[in-house]
Amino acid sequence: MDAALNEDPILPHEEIELDLMLEAVWRQYQYDFRGYSRSSLFRRLERACQRFGCDGLSQLQHRLLREPAVLAELMGFLTIQVSEMFRDPDYFRALRETVVPHLRTWPSLKVWIAGCANGEEFYSLAILFREEGLEDRTIFYCTDISPAALAKAKAGIFDLERIPQFTENHRRSGGRGSLSGYYTAAYGAAVFDKSLRARAVFAEHSLSTDQVFAEVQLVSSRNVLIYFDRALQDRALGLFGASLVRGGFLGLGSRETLRFSQHSNAFADFDRAEKIYRRGASELQVLADA
Repeated sequence: MDAALNEDPILPHEEIELDLMLEAVWRQYQYDFRGYSRSSLFRRLERACQRFGCDGLSQLQHRLLREPAVLAELMGFLTIQVSEMFRDPDYFRALRETVVPHLRTWPSLKVWIAGCANGEEFYSLAILFREEGLEDRTIFYCTDISPAALAKAKAGIFDLERIPQFTENHRRSGGRGSLSGYYTAAYGAAVFDKSLRARAVFAEHSLSTDQVFAEVQLVSSRNVLIYFDRALQDRALGLFGASLVRGGFLGLGSRETLRFSQHSNAFADFDRAEKIYRRGASELQVLADA
């Protein structure tokens, strides 16, 4: 979780500047961050002001509206792209040991990785599904609001210095064999086997504004909801519920929960400790347009 969430509250005049900035991003470029956690966004935009040499958000907004090239770099501040492969290994072990047996009962599978960032979550799942013999019957939908993040995810290139942690996470998650069998190391980077992407679709999708696009058996969206306000969390959970087949699974991050959500009754706890839920048989009241 972003450490900035614990910092001082935003001052009244800063609230106004933030409102105007987010409205400008939405009206000019159709990226909607208005339902994101405000304190986290504000601190990240403060860092963006330093990067662009702006005295405050008003000046940054001025540049954004008149220099379209600013948007691409600004998206790196507006979105969170911090992850690692097999992050929270116990989650992936739970998928492997308790969810996969249920997934085997479907003749074909679709998996939605919502907020795939730079691809660490996708490659973790692709490797897990290969090791469990499910890869050939699975299509992975990898979505994110950031085009730059999607480009990195497609490339599958990670700094070599991150690989030891990825390797340890893979081992602790119950991985079969060595992670080294899935990448080639060269020039300080690890390039993951392009065959892992053979059944993946990478696409822009906003949980703020876009709709359901497929029926899936598994949604994995981890450490995304913590950056949303309550209304946007409910919208996202509504989309996940509407996408899942009955009996499908939803995986959330360790600090996320369905508790207090208006969609909580549509899911049952499957693995409470690892934040894995199962789509229930009751009818969903999807408020995707809320």
